[in-house]
Amino acid sequence: MRRIKILTDSACDISAEHEETLDIRVLGFPIIVDGKDYIERETLSNEEFYEMLATSKELPVTSQISSFRFVEAYKEIFESGYAEVICVTISSTGSNTYNSALLAKDNFYDENPQAIDKFKIHVVDSLTYTAGYGYAVIEAAKKAKKGCSSDEIIAFLKDWFSCVEIYFSPYSLEQVKRSGRVSCAAAFMGELLGLRPLIQMVDGTSNTLEKIRGNKNIIPTIADTASKNMIPQTPYIIIKGSVDEHAEVLSKEMTKRVGYPPELVIQIGAAVSNNAGAEVAGIAIKARKNIE
Repeated sequence: MRRIKILTDSACDISAEHEETLDIRVLGFPIIVDGKDYIERETLSNEEFYEMLATSKELPVTSQISSFRFVEAYKEIFESGYAEVICVTISSTGSNTYNSALLAKDNFYDENPQAIDKFKIHVVDSLTYTAGYGYAVIEAAKKAKKGCSSDEIIAFLKDWFSCVEIYFSPYSLEQVKRSGRVSCAAAFMGELLGLRPLIQMVDGTSNTLEKIRGNKNIIPTIADTASKNMIPQTPYIIIKGSVDEHAEVLSKEMTKRVGYPPELVIQIGAAVSNNAGAEVAGIAIKARKNIE
């Protein structure tokens, strides 16, 4: 059996427990907060980042993961005796990290010609964010442990990524305004009227599906939208921020609508919270769009 390693970046937001028990290699995103450098997951936890969002003088800045770090990771995996690595990255539309991983593939073989016939590198663009590929990474690692081939694992990943959609909403427009996602005037009017955007992430893009009036309607709206659009009997993943209660209520709402609980609950990290804020509720589903 060919040993296969799953490699990803920290914007997938998988838990430390999944990372450890499934032997997934996660590269953390560089983050600068008020002039100080951090690496997500390594020197900065989600909770610490949430606190910094509320207190930082300047908007935190996240950077792509460099090709050098990917080369290092490929080399480490190769020298650990793996025959293949499947690298799954954040959407290429939102970060150059996918391109870094591709460039690193060529650089790795240039620097390690002895690996050319012994070690295969597969780079997959998730075209999504957070739980949209975090769930897929976890399932890919499970398949690798079961002895599935890289072709089987990549086929699963591409099928999921062709259908996955995320719906989420922030409970405040403050961070959305601060990040420049909406104008100050629009954010002010949204807060004044109690409007919250229902944001859809699909195929590497994001758009506002509707405006929800009042925080109390966020979870029912997300649950209604997800349950109507998902392929029946497929797994769904709850996305949470700093407030556990939102995830608990959304899980109950979805269970009531579709008849079974979520596969996972995943907490957002810097990639989403830096733009939407720490207090959000959301869901990732396998959507109906590809049903014949």
